[in-house]
Amino acid sequence: MISVYNTLSRSKQPLQPVEAGHVRMYVCGITVYDYCHLGHARMLVGFDVVARWLREAGLRVTYVRNITDIDDKIIRRAVETGRKLHEVTAFYIDAMHEDEATLNVLAPDAEPRATQHIAGMLDIIGRLESKELAYRAEDGDVNYAVRRFPGYGKLSGKSLDDLRAGERVEVAQGKRDPFDFVLWKAAKPSEPDESKWESPYGLGRPGWHIECSAMSRDLLGLPLDIHGGGPDLKFPHHENEIAQTEGAFGGQLANIWMHCGPLLVDAEKMSKSLGNFFTIREACARYRPEAVRFFIVRNHYRSPQNFAAENLADAENALSRLYVALQQVQPDGLGVDWSEAHAVAFREAMNDDFNTPEAIAQLFDLATEVNRKRSPRAAGQLHALGAILGLLQQPPAAFLQDMRGREGITPAQIAERIAARAEAKAAKDYAAADAIRAELLDAGVALEDRPGGVTDWRRADG
Repeated sequence: MISVYNTLSRSKQPLQPVEAGHVRMYVCGITVYDYCHLGHARMLVGFDVVARWLREAGLRVTYVRNITDIDDKIIRRAVETGRKLHEVTAFYIDAMHEDEATLNVLAPDAEPRATQHIAGMLDIIGRLESKELAYRAEDGDVNYAVRRFPGYGKLSGKSLDDLRAGERVEVAQGKRDPFDFVLWKAAKPSEPDESKWESPYGLGRPGWHIECSAMSRDLLGLPLDIHGGGPDLKFPHHENEIAQTEGAFGGQLANIWMHCGPLLVDAEKMSKSLGNFFTIREACARYRPEAVRFFIVRNHYRSPQNFAAENLADAENALSRLYVALQQVQPDGLGVDWSEAHAVAFREAMNDDFNTPEAIAQLFDLATEVNRKRSPRAAGQLHALGAILGLLQQPPAAFLQDMRGREGITPAQIAERIAARAEAKAAKDYAAADAIRAELLDAGVALEDRPGGVTDWRRADG
């Protein structure tokens, strides 16, 4: 039985899909106006691991992660750059897919775009208006009447008096209450034609929150088994989704709500104004991409996580230890033996709210066994269990010899120095051979002599 922490109930509960054996999971995705940042990476990798484990556990999973392709920031970027909206969104969608591939994030089963679901959004708005949960404002917008929905605040656990409008909740003159939020935005003459749709409320476009209410219902039905997203979405976005969907249709929007923990950079919130803002591609230029994924996975998805140079270096060192074990002993290729003790503990950890830190501890125990016993079966377990987390699937040398982030020596120069060392050893000039080894180590390269006169090298971490 898989248990999952439910943000709504503030407790772990068994995952019991509405349809036996089939999990329908919706995760709020990216607004595509810029490159994805490390906060996005945590969400992408975190829910990738969730989907992988649910499938490994024998469940059928329909994983939907949306794309917001109409938004104030997208319009602003298009106007600033003189491009069409679809050109902006197409560019950054392609970039997002590249980043996902770099981090070994599998594609969701469906990736709906907001602009493909305008009809569904208008249907929900019409239902809300008929129930007097939505009203037309003097400025042409259609707003949600928050205080008419009695359950508002149940996800964040705060009363309306405690809550503060999030940065993406516009406070306009036409609102009856500052907590009301926009469902349909009236078109402005200065906005591109691409951002305007005909509706019963006049020419305009959807608000941000209504998008996910429509897309999740259109593709997965109600209620969802799991609804997930980043920590900043709990309020107002997810709170507003609940108000819209449950206000329109009754029942529950989702049985389980999952939220990743916050990502900090050097113990501070990531912010462009602080100069500590990193995109995924910037991080993967400085650190090996699998180490970035490993850094995310080795922390529990709900825990705060600090992106700092020493933490990334530690992740690279730790992952190197696992790859060194696989380099020493060829895995047997038989897949996971779920009766073996490490696999049993791995499964128990993952079934307990996706406890990846404990699951990864089993990988290190297996690596120790590989190093001690030179066991192909232990190496096979290590390799196969790592695959479930999206790890350890490169040839070991590809990871161990990746010198990104290290300036100076090149692989060709390393090969030349290894050849010179071999010549020195053949001439019994061991002092020269030792000097070359020390020179390479100073350059961040560790040598390992193997039987038959073969010398391997790897990046010296730590």
